[in-house]
Amino acid sequence: MNIRNIAIIAHVDHGKTTLVDQLIKKSGTLEAHEELAERAMDSNALERERGITILAKNTAIHYKDYKINIMDTPGHADFGGEVERIMHMVDGVLLVVDAYEGTMPQTRFVLKKALAAHVKPIVVINKVDRPVVRIQEVMDEVLELFMELGADDNQLDFPTVFVSALNGTSSLDPDISTQVPNMDCLFDMIINEIPAPAVDVEGGLQLQPALLDYNDYVGRIGIGRIQRGSIKVNENVVCLRADGSKTQFRVQKLFSYLGMHRFEVEEASAGDIVAVAGLADIGVGETICEPSCEEALPLLHVDEPTIQMIFGTNTSPFAGQDGKFVTASKIEERLFKETNKDVSLKVERIQNKEEWMVSGRGELHLSILIETMRREGYELQVSRPHVILKEIDGVTCEPYEDVEIEAPDDCIGSVIESLGLRRGIMENMDSMDGMTKVHYIVPSRGLIGFMTNFLTMTKGYGIINHSFLEYRPLEGEAVGERQLGVLISIETGQTTAYALGGVESRGVMFVGPGVDVYEGMIVGEHAKDNDLVVNVTKGKQQTNTRSSTKDTTVVLKRPRHFNLEACLDYINEDELVEVTPNNIRLRKKYLSELDRKRAYRAKNSAAE
Repeated sequence: MNIRNIAIIAHVDHGKTTLVDQLIKKSGTLEAHEELAERAMDSNALERERGITILAKNTAIHYKDYKINIMDTPGHADFGGEVERIMHMVDGVLLVVDAYEGTMPQTRFVLKKALAAHVKPIVVINKVDRPVVRIQEVMDEVLELFMELGADDNQLDFPTVFVSALNGTSSLDPDISTQVPNMDCLFDMIINEIPAPAVDVEGGLQLQPALLDYNDYVGRIGIGRIQRGSIKVNENVVCLRADGSKTQFRVQKLFSYLGMHRFEVEEASAGDIVAVAGLADIGVGETICEPSCEEALPLLHVDEPTIQMIFGTNTSPFAGQDGKFVTASKIEERLFKETNKDVSLKVERIQNKEEWMVSGRGELHLSILIETMRREGYELQVSRPHVILKEIDGVTCEPYEDVEIEAPDDCIGSVIESLGLRRGIMENMDSMDGMTKVHYIVPSRGLIGFMTNFLTMTKGYGIINHSFLEYRPLEGEAVGERQLGVLISIETGQTTAYALGGVESRGVMFVGPGVDVYEGMIVGEHAKDNDLVVNVTKGKQQTNTRSSTKDTTVVLKRPRHFNLEACLDYINEDELVEVTPNNIRLRKKYLSELDRKRAYRAKNSAAE
């Protein structure tokens, strides 16, 4: 069978996954009785809620006499390592660009990875059915981006298809009236423009896993393209390891893909994308080959983590109240299980403590892991994220990010001021239709804690996108710490409207009445820069004396609610986020006021 291997790349929310849905539907791959759910490739509950692709997925469709393997890649920079490795499995990419928004930071990021791998690009202008589109301007932006990223002549001569993934229509003409109710234009373009895999069917087996999956029954599953020869179930093969060693194993299972299904096959040949089970600790970039023909393929690059956090067992007074898995052994088992399929994640146990240093590609990467564990019934506490510093040629360096922000004109001033305080360097600024776009280079640590402030500063209308740029020499002291203090509960008990009414003039409350709190828990934000201990559980004194204000009702302001990412952004060095299946609480590392004072004195004396 003729094979084409393609990846779909795009900025977040430009319609990659919806386009994959339409390609599956319109190709006739589905059986008559099969129904395809909306955004079917985003099978994870978190992916559906957030509208983003977190993990790369692969599927395949049949069109005419061709099998087209399709890789749906993440659009967010935190998962960019997957995009890079997928480029080694495909011969072409569909670059999906929104017909109004045009090229965005992650468009640049994913296209850079594709051009570096020298794969053939097809540009897909999506959402041409929007009421307002800028098709010609967007096409010019795409061409400029290709030139800016150093595309060669072959890559610059890219074909373009215009589609509405939502409606399942396509055309080779930018005129909306020429859209036809199928995806044949795109299918034919893929067959004609994307080259067949340059592989050797007759040679000895070579297969290099670029992605990992995990199954409790067979362990790790390596997903990759067969570069040479063929592979069969029960065949004895050799894995040439990254460290130079080799391991012999038997192929237990071999999986192929079609539509929404992964199914077992007995044999697969060069050019096809398959999943192999049989070696429990197989790694990305290692080479599976025949014992008689041991030739290793070049190792694949895996992006190093840039952010780390400390995960620990929950030590609050409410520990174990609503979690199913609360012990150190359960948390450790779960964290190391995650590393079986996420090669960008690093987990290291901290000696003599029930804590782990967890390193990842960004705040989103780690917060999704925390949220997943929370939903699975785990209880844990996590620290403020830290950037990972690197020694490069004897110089301590820190990661920097490319940041693009779009915000209303009347809000942009406070955004610029805030980024200036976080050591951001403005590259350019552009204003259009009441919105201003700014492009910044910012140290990654300057972005920690910025998101919550950004939403407030822009009244929820701001859009921010950022991606890792490079490591640069470390400059100056810590940036991005919260300036205001917090209100800390001095008692354990249940909050009362009476007590909250007396405290809320001191700042902004995070809890309403009838909420269980404990000593050391953060219940609000102080209006000043120091922390303040408050009693939010106090009840009104009952006496037999009538009062003129006896029947006065306490009217409270609505408390401020945080999601998980906002909590991680909000906390300072001496604070933690307590995460349980039903609650997310902010707390101090040291719960009693006496312990906090001791820690403060010890820190100051050490600094002297």
